[in-house]
Amino acid sequence: MKFYGVILIVIAAVGWGLSGGIGDILMSRGWEPMVISFYRGLIGLVFFSIWLAARYRPEEKPPLRFYIWAAAAGLGVAGNFSFYYFSIQASGVAVAATLMYTAPIFVLLVSFALHLERATWFKCGCIASVMVGIVLLTGILSPGGADVSGIGTAAGLGAGLSYTLFIFGFKNAAPIGRPQTALTVAFAVFCLVLFFLGDRGQMRAVLPSEDLWLFLLLGVVGAGMSFIFYIYGIRLTTPAIAAMTAMVEPVTASLFGVLLGDMLSLFQLGGMAVILLTVAALSTQREVPAAAEAPEPEELAYEYEALEDDEAEEQPYSGR
Repeated sequence: MKFYGVILIVIAAVGWGLSGGIGDILMSRGWEPMVISFYRGLIGLVFFSIWLAARYRPEEKPPLRFYIWAAAAGLGVAGNFSFYYFSIQASGVAVAATLMYTAPIFVLLVSFALHLERATWFKCGCIASVMVGIVLLTGILSPGGADVSGIGTAAGLGAGLSYTLFIFGFKNAAPIGRPQTALTVAFAVFCLVLFFLGDRGQMRAVLPSEDLWLFLLLGVVGAGMSFIFYIYGIRLTTPAIAAMTAMVEPVTASLFGVLLGDMLSLFQLGGMAVILLTVAALSTQREVPAAAEAPEPEELAYEYEALEDDEAEEQPYSGR
């Protein structure tokens, strides 16, 4: 069963990785990042709504706090998608994807601040390691100036920070509702926010354009199917394996970026490796072998509660 779980997670991670490259292509054709993000989320919302309708239970009435946390998750994913594409526009797919993967470090810092997790030398070392990786990746201390623009770096880190909001929102919504309900509410809020913030003229222009098929592809592989596959996949494998497998996302995004013409120096490649390996080590080390005593791992996100009607088993979320 673990094998099938890994396959589903790989498919989801590849879809998320491809979404960066597809967005880059659309931006090169003149479409704005927020418009691209809007359609990615809108198509995802269609998928989640169908999933919710297929598993609808009339007696299910989540409390108000469920909707508040799900709405917070929606705000987080709206910022995550939008900042991610702004970062791609300014710095390229590979750099943007790697900077977004600093989200676990933000989660760790927030957990320390809220006393949800105890600081250890290992965790502090991981934070320092990621900071070193960011310096190498962006070239901030390079004598010739930064290799990545300040806007690209800020937007990439903003994507990671926004994803942290999604993590905590979904983490608190999941125990009191079902994932399909939480995702539907979150992406409804997502679409509402970006509809008012984005260029509505461009949004209307998408429908009759020749690029409509790319927007549809982006929504299917980058939101709809990928989230659903991931949620089912994590039920069939362990948290550590899920976290490691999800690293396929930035690798896929980076390879797609190379095909689109992104070139990285050896220092940047080294910084990317430092960040990804540190996140992988953090995700693996924080899983406790004794399952009955294991705390919930705060890595990239949480998606728990069983997908079957009569089950209620918590599962961590460690991908997008």
